[in-house]
Amino acid sequence: MPTTSKTGRGNGKPTAASLRKYSSIVTDGAERAPSRAMLHAVGFTVEDFAKPQIGIASTWGMVTPCNMHINTLAEHAARGVDAAGGKSVIFNTITISDGISMGTEGMKYSLVSREVIADSIETVVGCEGFDGFVAIGGCDKNMPGCIMAIARLNRPAVFVYGGTILPGCHKGKDVDIVSVFEAVGQHANGAIDDAELRQIEACSIPGPGSCGGMYTANTMASAIEALGMSLHNSSAQNAISEEKADDCRRAGEAVLNLIRLGITPKDILTKKAFENAIAVVTALGGSTNAILHLIAMAHSAKIKLSLDDFTRVGKRVPVLADLKPSGKYVMARLIEIGGLVPLMKMLLEKGLLHGDCLTVTGKTLAENLADVKPYPTNQDIVRSFEDPIKKDGHLVILRGNLAPEGAVAKITGKEGTRFEGTARVFDSEEAALKRILNGTVKKGDVIVIRYEGPKGGPGMREMLSPTSAIMGRGLGRDVALITDGRFSGGSHGFVVGHITPEAQLGGLLALVKNGDRIIIDAQKREINLDIPKSEIKARRAKWKAPKPRYTRGVLAKYAGAVSSASLGAVTDASLALD
Repeated sequence: MPTTSKTGRGNGKPTAASLRKYSSIVTDGAERAPSRAMLHAVGFTVEDFAKPQIGIASTWGMVTPCNMHINTLAEHAARGVDAAGGKSVIFNTITISDGISMGTEGMKYSLVSREVIADSIETVVGCEGFDGFVAIGGCDKNMPGCIMAIARLNRPAVFVYGGTILPGCHKGKDVDIVSVFEAVGQHANGAIDDAELRQIEACSIPGPGSCGGMYTANTMASAIEALGMSLHNSSAQNAISEEKADDCRRAGEAVLNLIRLGITPKDILTKKAFENAIAVVTALGGSTNAILHLIAMAHSAKIKLSLDDFTRVGKRVPVLADLKPSGKYVMARLIEIGGLVPLMKMLLEKGLLHGDCLTVTGKTLAENLADVKPYPTNQDIVRSFEDPIKKDGHLVILRGNLAPEGAVAKITGKEGTRFEGTARVFDSEEAALKRILNGTVKKGDVIVIRYEGPKGGPGMREMLSPTSAIMGRGLGRDVALITDGRFSGGSHGFVVGHITPEAQLGGLLALVKNGDRIIIDAQKREINLDIPKSEIKARRAKWKAPKPRYTRGVLAKYAGAVSSASLGAVTDASLALD
């Protein structure tokens, strides 16, 4: 391949062989005639065998609005590849729907799908000998899955976000999927009737695209752009727009450029790039899932990223964007004022981003942002540094006897920074939701949902249904919820997830009883069970791990292979980093 400079940019002239490093092995020479014969059948011409082969990994599926349009986006990306002198090949991988399965047994497959997507993309690209690829993701597990595969393969690649959904409208206000979840709690509380619940349900999801607030999908898309793995403002485009179609075409072109320059993902996915992603997620007030996914993505790139890195970066980066779920605006409104790049330029000029990081444009982050104009002066979606929503990060890593390996809280400042209450314990999400909706949960309770971790669930379900029910019943400031599961980006309130060690492994969460005192202090970054050590010892002597809930199939395999949430819940055979 062409030689590269210290920044990773090619400074040598590429040869025909260097442009087809992988596909030539599959298609060149008399002995590869059978391979060429099969490719003729799927549309290859004789001339195509001299071109770099570029895979287009599509996460299309009609199981969710997040991904229902991605087949069309894949075709745009393929046209971009072909116009730039490559030969595109579209292939598919799975997607699942968090929003549809939320609160059910099906949600246990959600985080598992991240691993399946990464494995399947790696499998196809590795088997077929693609010289590079474009990966297009919509729903939030698609995106880290795509980047994990990109990092493992280390072939020139560009990620494309499928784009955000447009908001619905109810009584003159923007609504989205979280509006529906919270309406369930309002309905249970008698605040709305059956007819209004049906109205909200019918208007909140108007078409294709990922969930509309700064939930996990938009959070991860923004993080990936900050990493340098997608093009300018790819994270801030509506799903159905000419901008998104053009983004896909340009991504196809960009992969060919990366091949010519000799730039691979590991030139881009550096420790400083991950720090940039953390800074952008913090400024946006993004999802707690970003912690889980960024650690997993870094692991695939052989970069050491830990919970402590989020604390370190978060201490110096303020929350600036007033976006849902805790704020006022949906992603479509941020797009209207310029998208993500003006915010990134603000962070860069403040010294909060590493401008020398390489990106998929072949240029550095600073070079990409050089001509970006600021936001309009009359907007209030993104605050100034002098008037932040929160002066430091909202993603707070807690430790204490309940979470010696760490837990993750989302503290925006609106829910307070300290909560002390009595435990109300549930061994599943369903049991907790039932008691929240029927009024059993009261002011001052700390809801404990356990055996929902990566191994115990298995699958580490998101607790959007319980947290939305809490908000809908008007208890957002009066109760806390802690779990070894995780939270949707749509969750808000005083919530703590990712508690490690998880209950299934004998973490202290497994020993909590109804009425125990629990203290959560975000300023001290602590979460503790306030009972005597002698009582803890006595309870531990009696505790036995529950039998696995699944003994065969993908959930059983996942439970057997998955690591702790504090390590990204990855399923690699080894967690050792080279």
